[in-house]
Amino acid sequence: MKQAIVARTDIGMGQGKLAAQVAHASLSAYEKADSQLRDQWKQGGQKKVVLKGESERQLYELSEIAERDGIPTAVVRDAGHTQLEPGTVTALAVGPAADDRVDSVTGDLSLF
Repeated sequence: MKQAIVARTDIGMGQGKLAAQVAHASLSAYEKADSQLRDQWKQGGQKKVVLKGESERQLYELSEIAERDGIPTAVVRDAGHTQLEPGTVTALAVGPAADDRVDSVTGDLSLF
């Protein structure tokens, strides 16, 4: 079991902003998962990987693939209080789900 968080590299987020957006994505997708997935992921150590995303379009395309496969997802939009314009898409979480299911969606992306 794992979760992949895809963070955009094309919008110039600072390190703190990036960390916050990744956390928002992870928690939001976790909350969408059913209790069985949540429990399995928690018992397995809550494995996560953070990957590089190129654009808003890419995040939405990956989200659609995951949703078609029944994998929990969450797209994060920034509130715009600091570095970014309100509504800027910053990150996507895919999972928690079985490693191979998450990899089928995000396996071609590079580690952040």
